[in-house]
Amino acid sequence: MLKKERQAFILHRLNLHNKVLSIDLCNEIGVSEDTVRRDLQELAEAGRLIKVHGGALSMAFNEVQFAPVNVYSRSQKSIIAGKALKLIVNGMYVLTSGGTTILELVRNLPMNLKATFMTGSIPVVNACLAHPNIDVVVIGDRLSKDAKLTVGVDAIEQISRVNADLCFLGTNAIDVPHGITDNDRDVVQVKKAMVFSAAKVACMTISEKLETYQPMQVCELKKIDYLITELDPRDEKLRPFVDEGVAVL
Repeated sequence: MLKKERQAFILHRLNLHNKVLSIDLCNEIGVSEDTVRRDLQELAEAGRLIKVHGGALSMAFNEVQFAPVNVYSRSQKSIIAGKALKLIVNGMYVLTSGGTTILELVRNLPMNLKATFMTGSIPVVNACLAHPNIDVVVIGDRLSKDAKLTVGVDAIEQISRVNADLCFLGTNAIDVPHGITDNDRDVVQVKKAMVFSAAKVACMTISEKLETYQPMQVCELKKIDYLITELDPRDEKLRPFVDEGVAVL
């Protein structure tokens, strides 16, 4: 694979999953760690990604506010957010993880909606501040600077004491055999706790992430009540999930 092709592959993986690990890129592309390190360095110097220890982050994570200009597939995420809004009613207690799709949802909440949102996502907290009727419960613990999300034992314990009506999960990868998966161990533990503490769980994801998986499981598919994508619910790409009993929106 030529350098231009390698770097295009890296950027696509990064935009899709928000974070990539150097070791995974080595295995997927079939090149040495030194080659991947050089590619990441060049892309970082060009302002295309954020280089971190062991891998890289999407430019969407460059700002706490997640500037829309840097959001991958924003038009699709806007469609997803519009569908997700229909699940929220007045008086609900809502858990959310982080990510640009959930941020799009929060930015579009109706001004007359009265609900409580509990989250450890710093960008989501910031977005909630602009809403006049949303009460915000901030999950406190150690901050993952990569994910812009609070993680750790105290965060998990805090979540476990909640009986939420609904949980919105930002999704790294999802397929039928593996369910929802991620590549950040700390984030996985927080998402596991959220799934356990909510009456209903909605998985929000662009369709590119369907039929992909990452090393660590958040939950099996049977734990998901709603799968929300930008696709028409009758799209054949969603058929395997419908067959497993998931409601697609």
